[in-house]
Amino acid sequence: MTNGNQVRVVAAGDHFILPSLIREALGRELACDIGELTLGWPLDPFGPVAEVTEASDAEDELIEALAGARVLVTQMGPVTERVLDACPDLRLVVVCRGGPVNVNLDAAKRHDVRVCYAPGRNAAATAEFTVGLMLAALRRIPQSHNLLALQGSWEGATYYTYEHSGLELEDLPVGLVGYGAVGSRVARVLCAFGARVMVYDPYVHGEIHGLRVASLDELLRKSRVITLHARLTAETRGLIGARELALLPQGSVVVNAARGPLLDEEALCDALENGHLSAAALDTYAQEPLPASSRLHALADRVVLTPHLGGASRAVAEKAAAIAAAEVGRWVRGEPLAHCLT
Repeated sequence: MTNGNQVRVVAAGDHFILPSLIREALGRELACDIGELTLGWPLDPFGPVAEVTEASDAEDELIEALAGARVLVTQMGPVTERVLDACPDLRLVVVCRGGPVNVNLDAAKRHDVRVCYAPGRNAAATAEFTVGLMLAALRRIPQSHNLLALQGSWEGATYYTYEHSGLELEDLPVGLVGYGAVGSRVARVLCAFGARVMVYDPYVHGEIHGLRVASLDELLRKSRVITLHARLTAETRGLIGARELALLPQGSVVVNAARGPLLDEEALCDALENGHLSAAALDTYAQEPLPASSRLHALADRVVLTPHLGGASRAVAEKAAAIAAAEVGRWVRGEPLAHCLT
């Protein structure tokens, strides 16, 4: 057990998970010495930093803030080999996200630093956003809004013609690729709409909402809409490419609010341009921010594009801070950590 009053904690928040949210959550768990640092995300994009991915480019600022600190709570702080080398007092890193992709886990283990994370903190928000994207794409909501609100045009009434009208979720075959914390919530919501939900996930067993199918190819052949919920791994990178898209029925819709590299964007654009797909809704991309040169921009009448906002709810920030603070409390009290990787 560690004396909380003697523990220095750095709350390296950002403009979403505010340092003040982390401080308040820690204050509900224990008394400790808290230093604050505000990183630039999401106003400044994240990216690879040294050997870690999806981090703020702020090694120098983090090293300075961590002087004498034993605990770091962060979402985007780059916990690289260089940072760990420069911070010998550090013993615990808690990452306020579903996976510690901003931490060099091998280096942390060598430095005897425990690394925890906050699973499930954005599952509800991302599931809701996914269904919103799906509805927007199926019913052409952004396109008709832009015509009326931005151009003053009633031409969106074209979407009431049989040829251009959208699809409704009731009785629609919808395929989910992945059935984790987000996918399972999406399945429950879609079942409530009356959709014919099908699921492909070789790693999930037991009861599910919907019909389990044996292969990805079978799911694609039977679905008018597919939505991606798989984790990005070496195995799932490029999971949906030209061959897979060709298996979908003519006029299908693709939704991705998981990770951009799950989907081959060039193949997607080809399928949209040649009419095999009627629409797509994307919140994540192979490269973020989405480059101005992306072919997706020229497909505005068929795509719904949002800038990685699936987890952007105030509740997510509050949940993440609370999960992280609870881990710090367990560590200080000498209790087993709930979400620890090293």
